[in-house]
Amino acid sequence: MSETLILEPTQPADACVIWLHGLGADRFDFQPVAELLQQVLPATRFVLPQAPVQAVTINGGYMMPSWYDILAMSPARAINRDQLDASATTVLALMDDENAKGIADERIVLAGFSQGGAVVLHTAFVERSRPLAGVMALSTYAPSFGDVLPLTTVQQAIPVLNLHGTQDGVVIREMGRAAYDRLQDAGVTATWKEYPMEHAVIEAEIRDIAAWLKARLG
Repeated sequence: MSETLILEPTQPADACVIWLHGLGADRFDFQPVAELLQQVLPATRFVLPQAPVQAVTINGGYMMPSWYDILAMSPARAINRDQLDASATTVLALMDDENAKGIADERIVLAGFSQGGAVVLHTAFVERSRPLAGVMALSTYAPSFGDVLPLTTVQQAIPVLNLHGTQDGVVIREMGRAAYDRLQDAGVTATWKEYPMEHAVIEAEIRDIAAWLKARLG
C-alpha cells in the first residue's frame, strides 16, 4: 500500500472514497476525476491504490498491473479467486487506515472501474460485511456473486451505483446488468445508468457520480 495515491481535501476530511483502477492501468488513472470531484466534495479524501504487477493469462501471461488473473474469457470469465480475495484484503486494510484517521465505515465509498469494480463488489458483498456509505461499480461485473447472493442486513443497506456503456466491448453491458440484477434480487438499493460509450468514462457519467456522491457524503 506504499504506492497508494492519497488526495487530501481542502477541508478537514470527514469522508473517503477508495477508488480502484482497471486492468493494466495505474493509481494515477482516476486522479483527474478525483480532483474534479473534490471541487464539489471539499471534505472528502480520495484514496487511489495501485494493483500489483502480475501475469495475466488471457494476455499471454504478460506482466501488468492487475487485481487478479483472468484465466479464460468464456463461457464465463474464469479468475484466480485467491488473488481476488487478496485484493479485497487490501481494500479492507485501506478502510482500516481510514478508521484510524477518524473516518467511520459509514462515511466510506468503495469505487472501482472494470476489474477494480469487480474487487469492490466482492469486498462489500462477498468478502466482509461492513457498513458503507456506498459502492460505485463502473463498467464492471461481479465474477464472485454466483446464482444466489445471500447478504446480511448491513450489506443490504449499502447503496450501489452501477454505471455502464452500451457499446462496451471489453465488459459487455449484459455482464454489468447481471451484477445489478443480482444486487436487486438480494435486496440492495441499486441504481443502473448506462451511457452511449465504450469501455470508458465520459463527462455525463462524472456529473452523475458527483451528484450521487454529494447526496451520500456532502
